[in-house]
Amino acid sequence: MRNTARLTRRRNGGTTEMTTDPPLLEIDGLEKHFEESTNVFDVLMRREPSKIQAVDGVSFTLDRNDSIAVIGESGCGKTTLLLTLIGLHDITGGDVVYKGTPMSSFDKSDWKEYRSNVQVIFQDPFNSLDPKMTVEESLKEPLEIHGVGNRDERVQEVLKDVELRPPEKYLRRKPMNLSGGEKQRVAIGRALVLEPDIILADEPVSMLDVSTQASILRMLKGLIDDYDASMIYISHDLSTVSYISELVNVMYLGRIVESAATEGLLDSPKHPYTEALVSAIPVPDPHYDRPRTEMSGAPRDPIDLGEGCRFRDRCPEVIAPDGVDIDQSAYREVMAFREVLERDELPLDRIRESLDGPGGTDALAAAIGDEYFSAELSGENAVTVDAALNDIAAGKPDAASTASASALRASVRTLPTPSRTSPAGTSPATSTTITTNSPRKTMQSRQTDSRPRHLAVVLDGHRSRSARPGRTSHDDDGPGPEVSVTCRR
Repeated sequence: MRNTARLTRRRNGGTTEMTTDPPLLEIDGLEKHFEESTNVFDVLMRREPSKIQAVDGVSFTLDRNDSIAVIGESGCGKTTLLLTLIGLHDITGGDVVYKGTPMSSFDKSDWKEYRSNVQVIFQDPFNSLDPKMTVEESLKEPLEIHGVGNRDERVQEVLKDVELRPPEKYLRRKPMNLSGGEKQRVAIGRALVLEPDIILADEPVSMLDVSTQASILRMLKGLIDDYDASMIYISHDLSTVSYISELVNVMYLGRIVESAATEGLLDSPKHPYTEALVSAIPVPDPHYDRPRTEMSGAPRDPIDLGEGCRFRDRCPEVIAPDGVDIDQSAYREVMAFREVLERDELPLDRIRESLDGPGGTDALAAAIGDEYFSAELSGENAVTVDAALNDIAAGKPDAASTASASALRASVRTLPTPSRTSPAGTSPATSTTITTNSPRKTMQSRQTDSRPRHLAVVLDGHRSRSARPGRTSHDDDGPGPEVSVTCRR
C-alpha cells in the first residue's frame, strides 16, 4: 500500500494547523457491480449473467473537517456508493482506505471501530427509525452496541444539539408522534451520538418541505463543525449542496464526470451534464430569463456499459472526431441513432406498417431515415448512413435490431478512415491535462483510443466540448482549486 500521508489542513478553534496525517478516507477506483438475476433457462444455456455497473471507478479523498458532495440524478449510483462505503455492500474492485488502513484488510475489530466512527443519515426519516422504539431507545441503541458509557447524559446532549428541546419532551415519543422534520432531527442525532469522524448523509432533506430543509441544513452545517466531523453529502439538488459542501463531485452512471470547488462549479461548469444540472436550479424570480442546456433522452440502464463516454447518447455538445466534416446537429442525430441500435430499440415493424403499400427495401430505408434524421448529410457521411439504412431495411424481421447493428458496423468500416494521431509528446492512452488561459482552472481529458476514426466513431464513444481548452472563467485572483473533467471515449 502506498504511503498516503500528506499535508492537510485541520481547523482548531478558528485557526488552521498543518498536519502530515494520512487522509481520513481515501476512495481509490471503487467499483460495485451487481449480477443481473438469471432464470432456469439462462442457467441451462450457460449464459453469463450481465453486470450492473452501479459504481465504476470512483476515486476521491476526504480529509479531516472536509465536506464533500456527490451529486447526480436518480439512478447514477450515489446511494450505492454510500452503502458500499459503510460496508453494507461488498466491494467489487478498487478499495477504501480509512486512516491509512485498507477496508479490504479489516478484521472484526477494525469493522467495529470503522462503523463506530462512520455513521449514516438515511434519506427517508419515515422508514429509517424503528416505529416500535422511542426516541430515547433509538439514540441509546448505538451506545449500547459499542459499549459507550454516560448514555443518559449523551442522549440529553444530542437532543439539545439537534434542537429538540427540552429533551424530556421527546424521550418517550415514538416516530408516529413526531413530524417529518423532528424525525430527521432524531436520525441526525442518532448518527452524531457516537461522535463519529465521518457522516455519510444520503439526501437528508429531500423528503422534507422547503422551510424545514433550510432549518435542517443550517443545523447540520453547524453540527459538523461543532463535532469536528467530516461529511460526504449525497444529493441531486445543487441548491442545497452549495450551502453545505466545499467540493462537489458530479456523478453520472457510476462515474465521477466533474470535480470542482462548489463556487467554481456553480459559476463555470465544464461538463455538459453539469451545465444541465446548474441550469435546472430554480431561480426565485419569475421574470428572470436565462439560457438552459437542452438535454434529451434518459440515462441508459447501467448494464454491461463497457467503455466510452456514458453521456454520449444525451450530450448536446457532442463533437465529431478528427477528420470528419459534419455539422454538430447532424452528428448528434447519428449518435442518437447509434444508441437506438445498441439498445435494440429500432421499431422496424411500426415503420414498415406506416408505409403506403408493401414498399421495398429502398422505401423502408427512406422511412427509417425520415424517422431519425432531419439534418442534411453530404459526401461520405451521407454514403455511410444510406448504406447502413439499406442494410437495416434488408435485415430479417425477427432479428432486425441485432442485424442492423452489425450492418451498421460492417457498412461503416468499409469506408476509408483517416488515421488519428496523438498530440506531440503524448501517448494515446495517457491522461492529458489541458491548461487554459485562466490561472485558476485546469481540465483533464482522458484520451484512450488510437484507432483510425471516421463517422464510425459513433460506435465507440465521443468527445465532449469539455475536452476543449478555453472554456473556463478568467479569474484574476491567483491559483485556485483544480477542476477535473472526465470524458472517456
